[in-house]
Amino acid sequence: MSVNKVILVGNVGKDPEVKYFDNDVSVCNFPLATSETYTKNGEKVTQTEWHNIVLWRGLAKVAENYVKKGMQLYIEGSLRTRSWEDQDGNKKYITEVMASNMQMLGRKGDNEAAPQASSEMTQPTAAADTSVEEETDDLPF
Repeated sequence: MSVNKVILVGNVGKDPEVKYFDNDVSVCNFPLATSETYTKNGEKVTQTEWHNIVLWRGLAKVAENYVKKGMQLYIEGSLRTRSWEDQDGNKKYITEVMASNMQMLGRKGDNEAAPQASSEMTQPTAAADTSVEEETDDLPF
């Protein structure tokens, strides 16, 4: 058994770019920054990582309509690495987060008209999604 799951909370680095294909299929791409702060030798150090986010179909349309540079998002998905050859014949690689769930975070007024979205709303899945709410344990959160 293996697991490929990514959960990120970060800020959008630039407005999403959306492309449309046949049959109204859309794909959206944007960078998301996550930062960690720690103290080294008495000085505060912040390390920022940039993640390439990819959303398809309904999630892409939600992002196109509501996501803007600087917004804080919760992204859930899986990692995918793909390769291609550039114009000089060099092999290039990119690792992307294929998002299956997205939630807009921040103050209530910031995202008042923005819906929460997941790919389950727009894409049928073969396996049932189990969540904490379905558990029978009496958890404190």
